Amino acid sequence: LNLNLNQKPEPEPEPEPPLPAGWQANRDRTGRVVYTNHDLRVVQYERPEPPPLPRVVPELEPDEDDFGFEQLDMSDVGPAQTPPQPGPEASAPPPPVRLNLSEADEDFGEPPSASEGQQSPLPAGWTEAQDPNSHRVFYIDHNSRATSWVRPKSRSDGLFAALGALPTGIEMRFTRSGRPFFINHRTKETTWHDPRQDAPLPDGWEMRVHSDGRAFYVDHATKSTQWEDPRKNKVSSGPAIVYSRDYKVKYENFKANLPKPPTTTGKCEIKVKRANILTDSFNSVMSKTKEDLLRRLWITFEGEPGLDYGGLAREWFYTLSREMFNPYYGLWEYSAIDNYTLQINPNSGICDPDHEKFFYFFGRICAMAVYHGKLVDGFFIRPFYKLILGKHINLEDMAEVDIETYNSLKWVIENDPEDLCLTFSAQEDKFGQVVETALVTDGENIEVTNFNKMGYIKAYINWKFVDRITAQVKSFKNGFNDVIPLRSLAVFDENELEYLMCGITQIDVDDWSTYTEFKGGFLVHTTLLFGSGRLLDRLITSSEQDYCSL
Repeated sequence: LNLNLNQKPEPEPEPEPPLPAGWQANRDRTGRVVYTNHDLRVVQYERPEPPPLPRVVPELEPDEDDFGFEQLDMSDVGPAQTPPQPGPEASAPPPPVRLNLSEADEDFGEPPSASEGQQSPLPAGWTEAQDPNSHRVFYIDHNSRATSWVRPKSRSDGLFAALGALPTGIEMRFTRSGRPFFINHRTKETTWHDPRQDAPLPDGWEMRVHSDGRAFYVDHATKSTQWEDPRKNKVSSGPAIVYSRDYKVKYENFKANLPKPPTTTGKCEIKVKRANILTDSFNSVMSKTKEDLLRRLWITFEGEPGLDYGGLAREWFYTLSREMFNPYYGLWEYSAIDNYTLQINPNSGICDPDHEKFFYFFGRICAMAVYHGKLVDGFFIRPFYKLILGKHINLEDMAEVDIETYNSLKWVIENDPEDLCLTFSAQEDKFGQVVETALVTDGENIEVTNFNKMGYIKAYINWKFVDRITAQVKSFKNGFNDVIPLRSLAVFDENELEYLMCGITQIDVDDWSTYTEFKGGFLVHTTLLFGSGRLLDRLITSSEQDYCSL
């Protein structure tokens, strides 16, 4: 064994410098190293050079050559700003600023595509500039008069960084107004929902992002806003934002947060016979899972070949809802003789022992109509919408259901009812027999006086709209919640919920004509169109609902 003690060991190879931001090294099938730029979406075999570290310059002079850029003039990128000095009122909270929610965030509805979006806004005092020679972007801090190649983090970056790292394959970008959205590069989908926030907001709460990147929270129950997160008690100091009742903003945000089907492929196929549409639809819908009902609807009427691109689904909802809400089956009834709004029949269990299954089915159908952007042909009493939303029913709701009972209860409030000999009981007609029901325990023996009349009215309203139909409403809400979470409806009031499910009862032909777009050389005063408008007005006035079904 020959050893040469004078031979120097070979030096170890120096470690390669790290790749620039956004680059990744991989190997192809031949084992050759390839480099991928995820920002520009390009690949190359040549290793990218790391950017030189920026030099921080305390004071920039026009003739300073060692800066790295030739004759950089600070006047080209904006005046220098010094940070404000804290005064004696620095500890006081800022004054409130009136700002409409629709102005605070204009990006509602579907999030941008993966190719759109931008980075978070720069912090205060920072500007972005470009080197005229290398065309590289650098950043200037006018507060400290320094420059940097690295983009500074804004407040919104700190806000979302506190939530932890994003899952693999997820990227966060910002819209022009500063609202964050998230890109799933695996499924090539975008969403407003932050995958790091698993805990849902309490019922009636909604999170939005201010134009400066800060998150604030809307309480639709109290119609107020706050910076504090109701889940984690995180506070972002700043002025409050005024609540907005814009239905369009509510609806677009509601649609954006609806549950998505597990896969974008596949259809929810429903085959029915027109003559047996209720039974066929019941068997088909009740046999499907929630995920199936969220997929694209594909309705087929037996013996009528056709492709469903929305029209057949719309017709199915219309025809089925007319059959579902038909009082002939004894599950629903008209609220009054002169009012054709519907209410649940308290005696539906006598008419059909499986009535709870049907109300569960009704809830699924109504939720499917809302989810797929369709309407059902049936208008319910106002207390029914309040029951769905979990709201309290008061005496004013009685006026739209039974004006005679409303006037009677109103008289009791304004006068002494002792002469009427009323008790805490109510009478109702059950298949031709008058049955007396106690509103409270031993209510038949408790007289209504001027001191307890308010309790009597409250008990009567609760019996009229809640107690008699508790099981039916529970089944309906369970069916609805099986498709759409009921807590997502908390942003709407009872009037908006009716509009969401059933549309409007009256059609304004003048408004329809005003916002009609004419093409193909036709004008609003064209004889044929003008005559059609007059015919529409006459048809809708005489038989509005029959015409709308065409």
